[in-house]
Order: sequence, then structure tokens, then C-alpha cells
Amino acid sequence: MKLTIRNFNLPLKHTFTISYDSRDVQETLIVELQQGQHKGYGEATSNPYYGFTIENMTQALENIREQIEAAELTSPEEFWAQMQPLLSDNPFALCALDMAANDLFGKMHGKPLYQLWGLEANQLPLTDYTIGIDTIENMVKKLKECPWPLYKIKLGTPDDVAIVKELRKHTDAVFRVDANCAWGVAETIENSHQLKELGVEFIEQPMKADDMEGMKEVYQHSALPLIADESCITEADVKKCHGHFHGVNVKLVKCGGLTPARRMIAEAKELGMKVMVGCMTESTVGISAIAQLLPLLDYVDMDGALLLREDIASGVTIDYGKVSYSTENGTGTTLLA
Repeated sequence: MKLTIRNFNLPLKHTFTISYDSRDVQETLIVELQQGQHKGYGEATSNPYYGFTIENMTQALENIREQIEAAELTSPEEFWAQMQPLLSDNPFALCALDMAANDLFGKMHGKPLYQLWGLEANQLPLTDYTIGIDTIENMVKKLKECPWPLYKIKLGTPDDVAIVKELRKHTDAVFRVDANCAWGVAETIENSHQLKELGVEFIEQPMKADDMEGMKEVYQHSALPLIADESCITEADVKKCHGHFHGVNVKLVKCGGLTPARRMIAEAKELGMKVMVGCMTESTVGISAIAQLLPLLDYVDMDGALLLREDIASGVTIDYGKVSYSTENGTGTTLLA
């Protein structure tokens, strides 16, 4: 296989703000694996919260270029097992590599990835559309700018309930809220009761990632289901979240790609938990990979490419929350840039 590494700056339509970060441009790394006439693409965005940059992802991959290019792609799972020990300290780079391997494998075998996994594309969950933290006036403006059946609202301000109350005046859409670790125990419980009355479906990651004792108390008293994000990073975290959250949000970059994500989804289901997959403001490269998992999911947050002013790839398309697959095989991605 031939390895090519590229990086891009993805300009956002609006400044994207959550409780601990704000940005106007999202840096992203694209991995291309080529074998014969086929090219597979994978992606991982940079993320200061987790400490992964374009530079350290690129270096991690360059350090093992020889092993990557010498590998036989007999299956993505075997390839991941070979590469994971070499990239154990950089799951973001591993994700981009694994995603590219899966895409390439699907293209080599002439099928979309979800079909190779034996899945059917019926009754797929709708994706939400994210409204980042801003003034209430601007959050209302963003909501009106993009009519959608399902919104994720980023919270973590002194006026969180007031924000949701105001947004509710302008739409009957389903709301999900994501506090990104900003709340405490009492605040989460109190907010859950008020937010339920405002048509909120669930609360994502209300408290600090390591406050599992606090989450156990919240789990017992919350009026709404609770979904783990920052508390659920790797495969080992799924079981830890059981009894503290009602579900988990699996992020491909955090766990190391599609291969471990599928195992996390299976384990969560075995434990009776709801399963969501979320994005990290990826281009259509990363979003098309997430789409392959849709038949397995209860919820999905894959609006990353919709938040961009300019995309760098074609692949799956999204219209009013509904995802349509590409006619291409693999993950369906073609790089445009």
C-alpha cells in the first residue's frame, strides 16, 4: 500500500463554541491508502482538549510508514490489530489510518462498508444539527437559519435553561443538550426536570469526565436519560459507564477508528445501553465513515460537514436530518481537494 498524508484547514460557517473551546477553523488530517487503482480515505481532526495536533498525528504515522506500506490488507480488523500497538499513544492517528483501511477494503471488494458488515440501510436514525454556545439572540438566529427536525444545543453557561426556553419558542423540533462537563450534581438534576418540560430528549455529558460518583447520584435522580461522551473514550470505558449513564456516545477519533467503535457499540448494546456516534467537526470524509454505522445506532450526531463553509470531499449527503449513501463503495468518499 502507498500512504499519503495531507492536512487541511476547514473554515466554519460560524464560530463554534462549547463550554471549554471556541474556533473559527477546524484543522484536519486526511490519510490516503492506495492499492492498485483503489484509494481509501480516513480523517482525524485536531483537538486541543485531548492534546492531538496535526503535527503529532503526522509524526506518529511517518514513524511507522514502512510498516504501514508493507502491510497486507487481508481485513481491516487484522490491519488495526497490527497498527494499534504502534499507535497506542495516538488514537486520533490510528483512527484516520483505520478509516482509510476500511474505505480501501470496501472499494477493493466492490461494496459499501455497511453491506460488507451484513447491515441493511433501513430505518436509519436522523442526525441532529448542532447549535454552538453564543448569545441567545445569535443562537436563535442559527436555529432559524437551518430548519431541522432535531437539534443538539451546546450548553455550559449561567443561562442554560433560559437559552433552551427561548429556542423552544421558535421551533417544535426535538432538542438534545450537551453541557460538555460544565455542570455539577445538583445543577444537573435540577436542570433535567426543567429541560424535560421543554421537550429535551436527553442530556449529554453534564459533568466532569472523571466524576463517576457524582454521575451515579445523577443517574438515580435525573428526569432525562444521560449519555456519556468525555467519560467514554476507549473500549474499557463502556462498562465503567454502565449504571452511571443510560447510553454512550462513541467518537471514532477517541477510540481509534471504526474497528474498535463497532466493538464498543456491541458491548453497550449487550449491557442494555443506548448507543450514539458523534462527530468532531470532520469533513465528509469522516462523516461518511460514521454513516456506515447508522444501522447499529439509536442516535447520531454527524453534522460536522454541514457546519463547514467549504468541504474537501464528496460522500454521504444529508437533507433535513436524513442521510443518503453515496454510490461509491467503501465509505463512499472521494477527496475533492
